[in-house]
Amino acid sequence: MSVTPTSASDRDNSGGAAVPPKGSVRTGGDACPGALRLHAADDGALARVRLPAGLLTHRQAEALAGLSEELGDGHLDITSRGNVQLRGLADGCGGELGERLRAAGMLPSERHERVRNTVASPLCGLDGAGHGDVRSWARELDRLLCANPDVTGLSGRFLFGLDDGRGDITALGPDVTLIATEGGQALLGYGTSASGLRMAAAHGPRAAVLAAEVFLDAARGSGATAWRVKDLPEEHRPRVGALAHRLATAGIVSAPATLAPPPGAPVEPGLVTGPYGHTALSVAAPLGRLTAAQWRLVVRTAAEDGAGELRVTPWRGIVVPGLPADTAADRLAALADAGLVTSAASPWHRAGACAGRPGCAKSRADVRADAASCLADQYTGGLPVYWSGCERRCGHPSGAWVDVLATGDGYEVAVRGGTADGAARTVTAAESAAAVTAARETT
Repeated sequence: MSVTPTSASDRDNSGGAAVPPKGSVRTGGDACPGALRLHAADDGALARVRLPAGLLTHRQAEALAGLSEELGDGHLDITSRGNVQLRGLADGCGGELGERLRAAGMLPSERHERVRNTVASPLCGLDGAGHGDVRSWARELDRLLCANPDVTGLSGRFLFGLDDGRGDITALGPDVTLIATEGGQALLGYGTSASGLRMAAAHGPRAAVLAAEVFLDAARGSGATAWRVKDLPEEHRPRVGALAHRLATAGIVSAPATLAPPPGAPVEPGLVTGPYGHTALSVAAPLGRLTAAQWRLVVRTAAEDGAGELRVTPWRGIVVPGLPADTAADRLAALADAGLVTSAASPWHRAGACAGRPGCAKSRADVRADAASCLADQYTGGLPVYWSGCERRCGHPSGAWVDVLATGDGYEVAVRGGTADGAARTVTAAESAAAVTAARETT
């Protein structure tokens, strides 16, 4: 275990290097934190525990709660990739942290722990939508990654996306995307490119690993450091033809295909009914953070009323499958009483914030406190909104969103990520609620 002396960092959730323009190459090393390589923040060390596809047993989830209380600050942060962060870790706790994660089955390979970045459709198999079981893909992909010494060259930010066909994961723009289609087929592609390959679904996880190897070849050929596909200049990005050749060499038959999944939406909080006689609960963490007590209530619900499983989502939420229909509403109400977001009508729905002060030295404000004050009198709907303590805007949403950037004297509010960025408006903290409400109503 090592501790990197920087601000709690990474675009995933809590700080880190600013993202370069599209197609520009990286300089320096990848400082993305992990479970063994901790980052030093102003509030103590930070660990990021990768949860491929966000899957946790209730016992693993309980172990994380214990670690947060005994070694950290008693909170669990959910990142924009469905991982969990522990903050406020004391000096010298890295060895114990690693041992306890190994014992809980959350650290299958020390060499691969930072490259196990996989997001998957959280409602797979729960609501009757989608075309395939991405959970089985996720488990096989993780096994193959951990058995492959070559992929340790991937950045801790390289992302695999497994979409069951509903389009929710492809909307996140993963580096390698695998999409389930009808008839036991799968589509494979890079980033946001519309060109891909079609193959038998059974070959999907292996093909995804080979796609990562082709990316590594392309990155080495470019002569520069690239953490993600979009970091490579267009002329150096991996080509579908090269991928098809690699698959054929490995005995995987593929054919050119167009990647055109339906526009997908994030999981909404609330009850999720399906065709199998059970109901799932979908909840979100306010500003992406839960206390250990709130987390444990979700875990207890999964263990006592559900299927004993939690699915952490890349929208900073948790899905609890397998509840009887006649008790699900009461359990959701209990989670709402505990402070979790359980309805799309909540002002906290689709609202987020970086770590801010006092956890991050780069932040110009306690953005989480200011966000909470603003959301107490907020319009409940419209665009996602995200408070950032500095220009790094760590962990901000994809797509169109309302950017609330601390300036030191107040906030700059603007709509970002759409077809064109909107004009910025500078306001005091007291004026920010009205400005954010107006910006969220933008279409």
